[in-house]
Amino acid sequence: MQKIAVISDIHGNIPALDAVLADIRQRGVTTIYCLGDLVGTGPHPAEAVDRIKELCPVVVMGNWDQLMSKPSQDEVLLWHQRRLGDQRLQWLKELPFSHDFIMSGRRIRLFHASPVSVFTRIQPWDSLESRLTMFHNTEMTGTPNGDELPDVVGYGDIHNAYSQNLKGRTLFNTGSVGNPLDMPQASYAILEGQLDSSVPAAFAIQLVRVPYDIELAVRLAEQENTPLLEPYVRELRTGRYRGLKD
Repeated sequence: MQKIAVISDIHGNIPALDAVLADIRQRGVTTIYCLGDLVGTGPHPAEAVDRIKELCPVVVMGNWDQLMSKPSQDEVLLWHQRRLGDQRLQWLKELPFSHDFIMSGRRIRLFHASPVSVFTRIQPWDSLESRLTMFHNTEMTGTPNGDELPDVVGYGDIHNAYSQNLKGRTLFNTGSVGNPLDMPQASYAILEGQLDSSVPAAFAIQLVRVPYDIELAVRLAEQENTPLLEPYVRELRTGRYRGLKD
């Protein structure tokens, strides 16, 4: 049995990322996939990109990653872009949209937000019809006319960890490492099964919550004069959405 840690939405929060990586190491998991939004809102986008680039063999693009990779006159985006520099911005621009693989006889698909766009948001309380669209093959996933749909879909984006079984398929969300909006603890997922095996076998999804030093993250954001600091700090401390773009 192999284990894959799936992380998402770091948002430049290095104390949260450090805590999650330490927990992953403690569990003996050596493979880490990332579902995007390495940057945005938090104070250390460059450090987050460098860590993820080094550690993760699979990284898909998030909405903030896409926004950062385009020219902008928005002061918030410019603040982050200046810290990232041209090489990191180019790397973000070239990230793939999704990643498919086989584990324990299941086709698993990972992307940031939905199979149609990094900006299309699906919540666990949306209609069953909307949630079932997460299993669709599209131009963005590279399988527009494919007959074989994924059995398991994992995503990030909404900062709200959950797992649901929908008509024989499984939809899960990793939650957010750096800006959770369901409770003030970092979140990630672990997939366990027989990697690259088409033979049906035992398979598990575990959602993990990790406490971290939130006040350190607040102090670092204050030291860097991070844009939109007040709502960002409220979100870190409460785990509740307060109007800051996520």
